[in-house]
Amino acid sequence: MNQAVKEFLKENVASEHLFWNEPMEKHTTFRVGGEADVLVRITDSEMLQNIVSYLTKVSQDFFVLGKGSNLLVSDKGYHGVILDMSGGFSDVRVEENRIVAQAGAMLPQVAALAAEHGLSGLEFAAGIPGTIGGAVVMNAGAYDGEMKQVVKKVTVLNQTGEEMVLDNATMEFGYRTSIIKNRPFVVQEVVFELQPGDAKEIQKKGAEFNQRRREKQPLEYPSAGSTFKRPEGYFAGKLIMDAGLRGYRIGGAQVSEKHCGFVINVGNATASDIYDLMNEVSDKVYDQFGVRLEPEVVRLGEF
Repeated sequence: MNQAVKEFLKENVASEHLFWNEPMEKHTTFRVGGEADVLVRITDSEMLQNIVSYLTKVSQDFFVLGKGSNLLVSDKGYHGVILDMSGGFSDVRVEENRIVAQAGAMLPQVAALAAEHGLSGLEFAAGIPGTIGGAVVMNAGAYDGEMKQVVKKVTVLNQTGEEMVLDNATMEFGYRTSIIKNRPFVVQEVVFELQPGDAKEIQKKGAEFNQRRREKQPLEYPSAGSTFKRPEGYFAGKLIMDAGLRGYRIGGAQVSEKHCGFVINVGNATASDIYDLMNEVSDKVYDQFGVRLEPEVVRLGEF
């Protein structure tokens, strides 16, 4: 990062929202990762627009961070600017059968608000530990529900810092992807269109999903949730189990014995441990079954 970028950030961002040489292990659910050159805590739309347009203009690499729940950051860190949306930028409001949420709002809180107001459709998201922005980018889903089913429109910033509004069709939602995943767009706000229902029944359904998560997933360990995408016609966890990899370990990274679809940090894992384990699992499954497991986890930095 050159000095001009540093000076711009110092002049345009309050010091309490700037974190130089920030350890990324503090910002990912894997609890691993080296230092980012700088992390900027985004607090409002004007701040986001100003920074994105400048960084794009000077060709400075940046990464938009939600809750880090689907992210593996290299032990070598990230040589660029991290835009942290989770510390602020999280207003949520209810408008009849719609919920309007800023990108930094947490998905479980938005799902809970929907339930309180008797709005159905987000029950599947009650226990997904990410932000609204991150969930929309990857079309997060669980228990036969996904963002695609409930998103009405998404307000984004393009690479020049200008606002664009994308409707559901324009988002090109697919399995764990959207048009934003490979475009230089930054999510600002999402409008969900939900269905009126009985608040108690909606809350009950969300609670049942959360109970199933606690019973079946290794939530007691740091992880990034499901590590691999579901191959067409298969289940990643079953392929890994059938390959004899339950409990397989490299350093502090392990294939969960509780759910083989999860790679977990069982203690002092490095990002390299996790990365190497993911690659070995993918290779071993391919060697045995001819099915290539693709990572669902986003990797940032040099591995």
